[in-house]
Amino acid sequence: MTPFIRLHPSDDVLIARAQLVGGASIENITVKGLIPAGHKVATHPLAAGDPVRRYNQIIGFASRAIAAGEHVHSHNLDMGPNKGDFERDYAFGADVKPEPARLEASFMGIKRADGRVATRNYIGILSSVNCSATAARAIADHFSRHNHPAALADFPNVDGVIALTHGTGCGMDGDGMGMQLLRRTLTGYATHANFAAVLVVGLGCESNQINAWLANSSLQEGATLRVFNIQDSGGTGKTVAKGIALVHDMLPKANAVKREPCSAAHITIGLQCGGSDGYSGISANPALGAAVDLLVAHGGSAILSETPEIYGAEHLLTRRAVKREVGEKLIQRIKWWEHYTAINQGEMNNNPSPGNKAGGLTTILEKSLGAVAKGGTSNLQAVYEYAEKVTAHGFVYMDTPGYDPVSATGQVAGGANLICFTTGRGSAYGCAPSPSLKLSTNTALWQKQEDDIDINCGEIIDGTSSVAEMGRRIFDRVLATASGEKSKSELHGYGQNEFVPWQVGAVM
Repeated sequence: MTPFIRLHPSDDVLIARAQLVGGASIENITVKGLIPAGHKVATHPLAAGDPVRRYNQIIGFASRAIAAGEHVHSHNLDMGPNKGDFERDYAFGADVKPEPARLEASFMGIKRADGRVATRNYIGILSSVNCSATAARAIADHFSRHNHPAALADFPNVDGVIALTHGTGCGMDGDGMGMQLLRRTLTGYATHANFAAVLVVGLGCESNQINAWLANSSLQEGATLRVFNIQDSGGTGKTVAKGIALVHDMLPKANAVKREPCSAAHITIGLQCGGSDGYSGISANPALGAAVDLLVAHGGSAILSETPEIYGAEHLLTRRAVKREVGEKLIQRIKWWEHYTAINQGEMNNNPSPGNKAGGLTTILEKSLGAVAKGGTSNLQAVYEYAEKVTAHGFVYMDTPGYDPVSATGQVAGGANLICFTTGRGSAYGCAPSPSLKLSTNTALWQKQEDDIDINCGEIIDGTSSVAEMGRRIFDRVLATASGEKSKSELHGYGQNEFVPWQVGAVM
């Protein structure tokens, strides 16, 4: 194999497949100094101010003159004097293609009475406010297989009783955007197919009044949705006892399910990347994109998100929008984020993180161009706001922050019943009640952190697998996981602490 990767003939940089040392010759270019694995090397001289291209897209501008063979990174590449605000051709719908021929595949899912299909079968304990989080966790802990192995012995078809708590619900505008986002998120979880039943515990005097949330969300208390407050119950001890009794009442019905063949059209994947590196846009992300295209061809859906981390690559998505208004809605969300970061005295180009930079990513433009590869090549059917219920089939977009727990929480609230999470630096993450598969971008990470990684996409970098082959493997693993095979994050018990609804607005 060559010691570098060229992604496009017009690129100004090559990517080091492994660490390169000064004096090495590549494409008749002599490497100047040490080039870490996954980092960029200039293919020709660049003057200060010149645009620099990777994927045949601008990833930044030379902040000083760069010689051929020189390491290209944050010391000589930045967003330019306009901080990345250069013209991009949105070309709404220009790359829309005919819908693929429908394929048929199945997985062993759980059919709910109302037609929804689940990949897991949990009972959920939600808190309306941070003040009720301790009580909610105490209820779930009573049924923990780790602490009380016999608690669910008679209910083998129940995956667990889990508490999803958060740090908000009060000290906020009762009608503001923050409250709207919280209630929308709680609604999405309370109605998620992976929950056989849900118990919501409140304090009683919080801003997020449970009765107001139910009315606002058109939900009604019943056999599979029970709600009550600590203050009405007479304190913490009585609240926990009451919650435990209610869960005992829910368990027999929750256990009365069986897995049966279901169309892959019932799978909705939330697409995530965290701890990205210079290989993310070459291996794991495009491989996941290939799996997305397969899923879409089978009638399933995939949700791309993390708006601050598609910034500078949004034009690649608007070109795939099936309607102009779909593409325009995405741009509206970009503009909202520019305003939101500005009023908080920030900028959209505060990315990449230190870990991303250590892995070879220099600017948010470069990071975003690799991140959008998770979405494959399928048409963009719809754009949703945070935690909105996803009703369109196929490839869609949801506006979320780039912070993975917050982003995935919104995707699951929207209906994602499985998460696929690519990582180049390493990730320890789960997202109950939806299983999460982690995909490594490089083999070194796989070898170091195999305990947490489900699939090694570094084989693409190694030359032992192609993007298409890896995409098929990911798709097959998605079907197996949706059928009940546990992901490594599930085996470690991840998922309850990663429930993080998006908090915006003043804390009062």
